[in-house]
Amino acid sequence: MNRVIKTFLNGRVNIVVGDITKEKIDAIVNAANSTLMGGGGVDGAIHQVGGPKILEECKKLRQTEFTNGLPTGQVAITTGGNLPCKYVIHTVGPIRGKHEDEEKLLANCYKNSLNIAVEKKITTIAFPSISTGAYGYPLDEAANIASTTISDFLKNDNSIKEVRLVFFTHKTAEFFLENENFNDYDENF
Repeated sequence: MNRVIKTFLNGRVNIVVGDITKEKIDAIVNAANSTLMGGGGVDGAIHQVGGPKILEECKKLRQTEFTNGLPTGQVAITTGGNLPCKYVIHTVGPIRGKHEDEEKLLANCYKNSLNIAVEKKITTIAFPSISTGAYGYPLDEAANIASTTISDFLKNDNSIKEVRLVFFTHKTAEFFLENENFNDYDENF
């Protein structure tokens, strides 16, 4: 069972340890690859648990909007399929050492996911730690970028009621907590 280990911004941000595919929430974010066809890690788990409906919608997106693949930092949205969430927001994080403006691209993954959530009237959303697995982004830097981007967004938006950051292990969540910036924003919420 997933469990909250720390809360920030008057309960609007929760740090959770568990499996993102089990989150009972409006939308989960998929750390996808640009093909949108599934892969390893979080991406593979979401496609496996979510079932064929997600892949079917991803194939349609590739045939229409993203014929060359989903660009880094951008988002696409599909059904949640068999997942307990209504939607999956797919985003492609930067691969460490491959992209210029890596920080901006990673921030865009979070910001654009939150923007599409607002557009679709999604009020609860869960993120994995984007780009910190196979894409090699250092977790300490990613924690800073994620917490700053989410805090800045929520400061100017009241429609998103809860953001969950879901970590598969307690150790990873603790490392994130050592490097986050939410505490700098807490007094403004």
